[in-house]
Amino acid sequence: MLAALLSAYADPDAEVAAALAAGRRPVRTLGFDAPRTRLIAAGFQPVRLVAPRLAATPRADTIMGAAEIGPRGRRLLEALVAPVRPEVPVLITQADSEQPQIFAALRELGRLGEPVPEQVHFCDLLHIDRASSRAYNATRLAQLDDWLVSLGGRRPTVESLAEAEALLAEQAALLERCDALRREGRIAGSDMLALIGACAILPVDRANAALVALLEAPVEIAAHHPTPTPLTLSLSKGAGATVAPGASTSSARAESGLVARRVLVCGTPHEGAELYQAIEAAGAQVVGEAHAWGLAHAVPPRVASPSAEARRVAEAALAAEADLVLHLTLDGDEAAPWDVARLKRALPENLRFAALRCSSIPDAAFAETLTALLTGQAIEKPAAAPKPATGKPRPSPSRSRKSLSSVADVNAYQREWFASVRQQVAEGAPFAMVNANAPQEILRALDIPFVVNQWWASIVAAKQQSRRYQGLLRAHDYPADVEAYSAQGLAAAFDDDADHAPWGGLPRPDFVHAVASSDPTLKLFEQWGEDVGAESYVYERTTDPRADLFADWWAQLPAHWDSVLEDERVDLMLAEIREVIARLEARTGRTFSAERFAEVMTLVNEQEEYYRKTRDLVARTVPAPIGVVDSMPATMVPQWHRGTVWARDAAKDFYEEVQARVDAGLAAVPNERVRLMWVGRGLWSEMGFYQKWEESHGAVFVWSMYLALAADGYIRDLSGGRDPLRALASRVICMGDELRMPTWAGPWHVHEAQTHSIDGVVALQDADPFVVRALRAAGFPVLELTADNFNRESEDGAAIDAAITAFVEGPARERAEQRHAGT
Repeated sequence: MLAALLSAYADPDAEVAAALAAGRRPVRTLGFDAPRTRLIAAGFQPVRLVAPRLAATPRADTIMGAAEIGPRGRRLLEALVAPVRPEVPVLITQADSEQPQIFAALRELGRLGEPVPEQVHFCDLLHIDRASSRAYNATRLAQLDDWLVSLGGRRPTVESLAEAEALLAEQAALLERCDALRREGRIAGSDMLALIGACAILPVDRANAALVALLEAPVEIAAHHPTPTPLTLSLSKGAGATVAPGASTSSARAESGLVARRVLVCGTPHEGAELYQAIEAAGAQVVGEAHAWGLAHAVPPRVASPSAEARRVAEAALAAEADLVLHLTLDGDEAAPWDVARLKRALPENLRFAALRCSSIPDAAFAETLTALLTGQAIEKPAAAPKPATGKPRPSPSRSRKSLSSVADVNAYQREWFASVRQQVAEGAPFAMVNANAPQEILRALDIPFVVNQWWASIVAAKQQSRRYQGLLRAHDYPADVEAYSAQGLAAAFDDDADHAPWGGLPRPDFVHAVASSDPTLKLFEQWGEDVGAESYVYERTTDPRADLFADWWAQLPAHWDSVLEDERVDLMLAEIREVIARLEARTGRTFSAERFAEVMTLVNEQEEYYRKTRDLVARTVPAPIGVVDSMPATMVPQWHRGTVWARDAAKDFYEEVQARVDAGLAAVPNERVRLMWVGRGLWSEMGFYQKWEESHGAVFVWSMYLALAADGYIRDLSGGRDPLRALASRVICMGDELRMPTWAGPWHVHEAQTHSIDGVVALQDADPFVVRALRAAGFPVLELTADNFNRESEDGAAIDAAITAFVEGPARERAEQRHAGT
């Protein structure tokens, strides 16, 4: 029975083939939270889809390019494009932030006529425990039922759901009994992981029968995995529990040289058993896990609270009588490292703990580190990799030359404003930190001072404090290289160096708000709130699951936002915004005024209309009146203040000054020959970078996302009595899609490149691969850089400059010559 279960786990494709041959309806499920109960009740066999163990992913690499999607996501995409059995439906959930990207990639590839599974459904299940999220999930599950019926299944009923639930409850109880055998050393940890996986592959009745037979055959279990040397381990269940090994434990350890024999694994979900097997090969025993592919009761949600997760892991370690908690971050997972800080605080002092980052496929380095952990040796940290040789030290950032007086005005205002914020907070005013995509206009309407987190990160970078802030994060057990652009506000909480704190330092916030647009976001913001005593709120991030989307969103959303977007997504965000307003009112004693908020939204629309006029003016004027060194700060600084008269007037002044330059025949680069587009976040720490090729090559960067997104992404027509709060919700749910979501981002960037007469595109490493693909398909040459907009200390500046120079002199110049010739 054990061999049969392990076989299903090792070869799920064979089980799919067997299901088809037997007349069953298999559905591949991607996501540990796939609603198996509903699938079974509808007459389908859920077969879990995990990242195959591929040495190379050539098709996925071609599709995704240099995009920030990890090895797991690439392996999954490789398996899903040109699938072996395209007729088998695929159900994808939002179990992690890569899966919506995979769904969107498949949707776009299908639209482009490339081979993908014939039926793909995205079930946008949310994980934060709120009434609004539960209502949203109920709607999505009803839509899933409709899809299953369209595939020939039956609509789940109360009776069929109860029957499926009973079968799965029986399975969970059987797995718990198997887990007890694992803790006794009669089932290997790697085999237990395989049992859990097999149960998500086989028909539930067949899996349950196999588990019953397995539990009735202790001899078979022992033969497959001999019982290891027994350990006697006594742990106190109270706070501050300590390990008290008995004599037999000491003897066993002395013989083996191990100081840790019973290991509990947590961190990134393990979709394969290779690391478990490596632990067992080193002589230890995996006695439990606390990750998303463990037992059902131990599965953490995608956005699990780090503090709650730490308590759960500590309880699991005590229950399993572990003497080492091994936290593993696999394949560049960005969420898992954000649990380490709270986990270290929650575990009993004498319970060993280690956190490692590694591949899901063990190598010699993992084996060496593991041996050191199990034997109590000191782990030597590898020497830092040398920086690439450039022939000379990296020069100081070059200063940019501004063409507009309005830019100097907004920069001066920003300094005065930040000083006033510090003063207000010092006098007792409430203060908030918000991510750029959070609905900050409600704070404006309540007159609560706030700072946008990403603006603060740009100041940290501009003041060359990135390395010091990385050190502050590491000193508090937070990752310094994961979600770094959003972690600078948290780092500021530990900055007590008044001489070096940027702009005098960031006040401690009372509120921290963000949208869960990445897996680490909730973890980062919750811990930030705990560390500074602030109330944190993370809005749910939803994904449009429709198979067909409009590609010209920039023409649709400003006037038709209330009809082209899904009501389900807008309703959810609106409910959350109202919840946050109520919290702010309760905490501050202030009252939210609908009339005041309507004024704020009207000012925002007026401000963005000026940006649209400016964008269009730059697009049609050759040579360009300004470059991005003017448009980026002239746009972004007022954007942090949108909803104010000052910001509206700053946008107006910006437009009028650009119009005056056009009227006077003034150009950013009078000898303009090549027009360039910058795709990705801005290099705020070195704005002069964009002007390096102006004098020598007549190459001017005329486009960045900042002015363009302000022009197209923010306007929401409020005519006809439309609800301003609902309009805000409609804008928030789209933020980010315009820049990086397939079907949304590619056509817009092509439209912008065409209207701006772009000759060449320079794309930063965070650029969406479908944007690069769409631009190239439209005939625009693209240069992809590996630079990081925030931390640039290790980059080879000379090599990047040389690459851009060659690009400007080559493909970009050739297209420019064709444009000038009118061909």
